Amino acid sequence: MLGILLSSAGCAIMPMSGPEDHVIKSQVTRSGPDYELVKLTPTVVDILKEYGPGAIAGSFPDRRPPAGIRFGIGDTVAVSIFEAAAGGLFIPAEAGVRPGNFVALPNQNVDLNGYISVPYAGTVKANGRTPVEIQQDIVKAIGNRAIEPQVVVSLITQNTSLVSVLGEVRSPARLTANAAGERILDLIARAGGLSGPGWESWVTLERGGKKATVPFGALVYQPANNIWIHPGDTIYVYREPQVFLAFGAFTVGGNFGGQAQFPFDMWKINMAQAMAKAGGLIDAQAEPAGVYVYRREPRELAERLGVDCSKYVGPLVPVVYNADFRDPAAFFLASNFEMRDKDVLFAANAATVDTAKFLQFTRLVIGTANDTIVTANNAQILKISTRQ
Repeated sequence: MLGILLSSAGCAIMPMSGPEDHVIKSQVTRSGPDYELVKLTPTVVDILKEYGPGAIAGSFPDRRPPAGIRFGIGDTVAVSIFEAAAGGLFIPAEAGVRPGNFVALPNQNVDLNGYISVPYAGTVKANGRTPVEIQQDIVKAIGNRAIEPQVVVSLITQNTSLVSVLGEVRSPARLTANAAGERILDLIARAGGLSGPGWESWVTLERGGKKATVPFGALVYQPANNIWIHPGDTIYVYREPQVFLAFGAFTVGGNFGGQAQFPFDMWKINMAQAMAKAGGLIDAQAEPAGVYVYRREPRELAERLGVDCSKYVGPLVPVVYNADFRDPAAFFLASNFEMRDKDVLFAANAATVDTAKFLQFTRLVIGTANDTIVTANNAQILKISTRQ
């Protein structure tokens, strides 16, 4: 019986929570997609730092503040016309000399054709133009009839230069754009701030049909992402907790081995922190050279990591990162390796674990057979005793 057990002592008969270390490193799969094994090195970690979860600054590279507010159809406009002396076009001669020789026209909306109406100047185009541009047109139109005219055009009610702030904020609204210019965080603050924790909030900016999404923390801790907002932009805030999955030889929930899903509980965590959340490696079970992170990377990044992408179709390439914790430097690398949402963290068993499992299985089988023999022997003794 022992000979039979030894001849079938392959690892296939032993239960385990995942592939063995040598199987992963062989890059041979029984089913599913091929993958590339990448060993963690300082160069690899530096390259990965360039590819974060998203960067609004990269999608909208224009760093300039927005241009001045331009009027739009439906905006309410006020026009005041000044003359240097009485007796002109708008100030009667009998008015004499008085402080501020001006007349304020009734407020009016920019009409559907984009115009406002000014006496003696006719219709003046306002849609898409700044106050200064409108003022210059009015002065030009009445300059030959009024006495040294000056014109002030101001916005009373802003109905077109708006920014929408939607989603997980306390007061979602369409807000008027500030002529002084504002950034993303300014608009979120004007909408009452986030309604949920910042570490699980994401911000999407949409402008001119283009979108970009970053974690809220990227706006706070990476100021380059907190770009200027332009009229017509839409800011959408939503909550999506970032998580990673841990399998294998971790002390999950105080138990030896298992699997669980863990939230980041912060806007980003590194591999060392993730291992700590999973309870750390089991000293008597884990293979310290066999800790892996499973992830799909953009093809461009995979090529920079030295991966031959010719056999992969599509924009994403399956990559498995390997950290060897027998090397003390691996702890520094793990502290700089950032986890991504939905990463799979796996710790393989040491080779001796399978041997121990097999020996325990052998003892169980032999013990069971021995119990059967002892039981039969006892029954025989009892039978003989009964006859006597």
